[in-house]
Amino acid sequence: MHLEDTTPWVRRWRRLEGAAALLLGGVVWQALGGELVWFVPALFLPDISMLGYLGGTHTGAIGYNIAHNWFVGGLVLGLGLWLALTPLALAGAVLVAHTGGDRLLGSGLQSPTSFNATHPGRIG
Repeated sequence: MHLEDTTPWVRRWRRLEGAAALLLGGVVWQALGGELVWFVPALFLPDISMLGYLGGTHTGAIGYNIAHNWFVGGLVLGLGLWLALTPLALAGAVLVAHTGGDRLLGSGLQSPTSFNATHPGRIG
């Protein structure tokens, strides 16, 4: 028996958290004066970190995980707000929203063993 079989609410809760972060990132983006037309394309920018996989799964996982976690997104957003640097705060809002979108879709931090191995479980 897998943990997911006994606690299916955990997966739903994680996805709900992701949806909330995606929405929050969008609200912060607009509150900071970001144009909605640029928000959706900006959401894909953190995936540039996948280029790290050209250096192998270990290097790729490190680069990917730096761009796809709550801490970095919150740090960039917080620094941008604290230093009154709107572009930095907008980048933080995108990182938070993108991480939320990934969690909503069931993806998570990558394992250095395989791109399909994530902290919530295997993809595919």
